[in-house]
Amino acid sequence: MKTCTYACGSQEHLIARRQFMGTLVAGTGAMMGGLDLFAQPAVARELARDQKRMLVVRMAGGLSQLESWDPKPGTKTGGPFRAIPTSVPGLHISELLPHTAKQMHHLTLVRSLNTHENDHGKGHHLMMTGRPKMEGVNYPEVGAVIAKALDQSDVSLPGHIKVTAGGGGGRSADSAYLGPKYASMSLDGDKPPANITAPGDLKADIARLRDEFRCLANDRFAVRRRTAETDAFVQSFEQAQELMKQKEVFDLSKESDQDRERYGSHDFGRHCLLARRLLEKGITCAQVTHTNYDTHNENFNFHFEQLGEFDAPFATLVADLADRGMLDSTLIVVLSEFGRTPRINHYYGRDHWAKSWSVCLGGCGLQAGAVYGETSDDGMEVKEHEVDAGHLFHTYLRALGLRSTASFNIGGRRFPMANPAFEPIRDILA
Repeated sequence: MKTCTYACGSQEHLIARRQFMGTLVAGTGAMMGGLDLFAQPAVARELARDQKRMLVVRMAGGLSQLESWDPKPGTKTGGPFRAIPTSVPGLHISELLPHTAKQMHHLTLVRSLNTHENDHGKGHHLMMTGRPKMEGVNYPEVGAVIAKALDQSDVSLPGHIKVTAGGGGGRSADSAYLGPKYASMSLDGDKPPANITAPGDLKADIARLRDEFRCLANDRFAVRRRTAETDAFVQSFEQAQELMKQKEVFDLSKESDQDRERYGSHDFGRHCLLARRLLEKGITCAQVTHTNYDTHNENFNFHFEQLGEFDAPFATLVADLADRGMLDSTLIVVLSEFGRTPRINHYYGRDHWAKSWSVCLGGCGLQAGAVYGETSDDGMEVKEHEVDAGHLFHTYLRALGLRSTASFNIGGRRFPMANPAFEPIRDILA
């Protein structure tokens, strides 16, 4: 993964390759509660049988729609790259994505996003939560929402894992009021979580006795002084124990040499292979990041190099999910915080642009090979079917078989799963 030295200099990009860990108990408010819809045993069994999952590929910094999903060759704003045909008749994408082009019959494009937010941090928050960022208000990211909504009591591993440079197995604060159980665990690339192996001098029988004493003490304490925070600590400890028992989930050496070669030896290739492994092992939501697309300078050279790294591993991952029968139950989302300006600046770069850009979706609950929306010939504005991040968030939930207008019940208060001001993009739902 290459280092970008010509980004906009915002605070988000000064820390883009670092991961700040939240506290173990994130946010405020009660941590207990559920979703009314999923209290019914029949619904829970149906969700368990379907094994719904979500894969998020974050193109950090602002991927150019014109060099990816919505090329405009031969126009003043189009840039130097051609559009190439795909496996869907009549659908063309950028020539920088030749491998992905062969998988477009599994994917869906939304080409009519207008998110009204050109700031990196606010744009990222909007795309991950479906809600604009507000001072003093925290909303859970989509991975946390999905992890809670599809929570299965018999699954002991974290439901929400981010594969990113700089993580170390800690939990973030991205679950907000849903509680730390659904906060993401951030892995440092394809490395397993830190401290996942017991000390060599700790004997198994001593460890067992120590844990039995801990459980007795916790149970006695809980009789009179149980709180949401103490429940969170207990759950965290028990999940750490399960991680130690199932540490092979994070071990890429278990994958074949052939698979590791197909995905590539660079970071993003290994991260995609690990994401496949995590989804296969029952993780509800896996997220990988490819960075840094903030191309204010040398936009075309950078996209040529960076999409060259992205294209083959992503296409391989899509093909593998399809070949293994997982695509019908796995929702794929490739997003960024905004797009890039159609206008090319004097540094041969493109700046921040939220007015008319694209995302790529696929898999579970969506019409394969569909294209929704259209931009003008120069890409400057949405011409047809304008949508916002709130529409996408509802669409993700509906594609996964969830009722996007449902609410979580947290400590007696109702919190809508998705922004009530929006609704799903029904035309792309299967």
